[in-house]
Amino acid sequence: MFATFFKELRDAKIPVTLKEYLTLLEALDADVAQQRVEDFYYLSRSLLVKDERYLDRFDGVFGHVFKGLDLMSETATVEVPDEWLRAMSALYLTDEEKAKIEELGGWEKIMETLRQRLAEQKERHQGGNKWIGTGGTSPFGAYGYNPAGIRIGQKESRHRRAIKVWDKREFKDLAGDVELGVRNIKMALRRLRRFAREGAAEELDLDQTVRGTARKGYLDLALRPTRRNAVKVLMFFDVGGSMDWHIQTAEELFSAARSEFKHLEYYYFHNCLYESVWRNNARRWSDTTPTWQVLNTYPADYKVIFIGDASMSPYEITHVGGAVEHMNEEAGATWLQRVTGIYTHAVWLNPVPETHWGYTPSIGLVNRLMEGRMYPMTLSGLDSAIRELMR
Repeated sequence: MFATFFKELRDAKIPVTLKEYLTLLEALDADVAQQRVEDFYYLSRSLLVKDERYLDRFDGVFGHVFKGLDLMSETATVEVPDEWLRAMSALYLTDEEKAKIEELGGWEKIMETLRQRLAEQKERHQGGNKWIGTGGTSPFGAYGYNPAGIRIGQKESRHRRAIKVWDKREFKDLAGDVELGVRNIKMALRRLRRFAREGAAEELDLDQTVRGTARKGYLDLALRPTRRNAVKVLMFFDVGGSMDWHIQTAEELFSAARSEFKHLEYYYFHNCLYESVWRNNARRWSDTTPTWQVLNTYPADYKVIFIGDASMSPYEITHVGGAVEHMNEEAGATWLQRVTGIYTHAVWLNPVPETHWGYTPSIGLVNRLMEGRMYPMTLSGLDSAIRELMR
């Protein structure tokens, strides 16, 4: 059983060594885990995982290999989470019933009404069409339905209609070592190349060595800097929400770009670019970088690539305070215009099929702000984007 565990960890490309595996067996012989499954999980994770990027992958392998083992404590009482009970009351409507529900109004009307509800409401509400509650048709709350409202207290989107989300959500970083299906992407990215010799002289210059040796009469080694791709790339990745559907494609592009470009910088954002971006999704609320700092750090000769589905409420692009997760002081459109004003070579890659773009107003808005430089995340779309960046 443990040999299978070790093999599947290696198959999942988690860098586990034989020495670490033998150390785990020694710890089990010493009864460090005390024959408790939960203790064994933490023991094996601490010994076999050296990088937090592999924690999710480790959990998947552990659950697959040891499926069926009881991870519950020995107590017979099981607490049913409150969110499970709330989810059981989720409202489900037919398309005809949804069509009868009227939208409250524009952005200003929705936000003003929310302020009034917060001031007036004194108790919890289930169902209904007015108060902040669950399972109803009110514009405010969870597990209900409204054409345009504010989601409060719900784990994830169900209808993708909310114009703002009043919850803290956690996103995962893109894996930088993905190799599945990236070969064609690498071939496309190689068109974005401009070679130059830079850095320390560490490569043997054979021709110059031969000439120098013949001229001086003794071995005269000549070195030169390595020839590298001198193109500089700045990438912005949309993460979380609807981008979860496109995570594999984004990771493949990210992995290919990291292997092709020496000068590659990247940041994450959610839905639209605002006043701050981040490098680590686990610390995206506590460790952010001001967007102005990014724009002032990397000069205008960088090639900028946005990767996102551009699928959001139009308010997130056009309105102050319209961001889905926080109160932005400037509209997303303002920041996109700043980027295109500084970087003349900027494109947006969209994983949504191009035939579907017309169904989402926000995609058209972003495409116009990018001055028509939005391309589908296909090989032909990537080719077109590369040609645009090389103009």
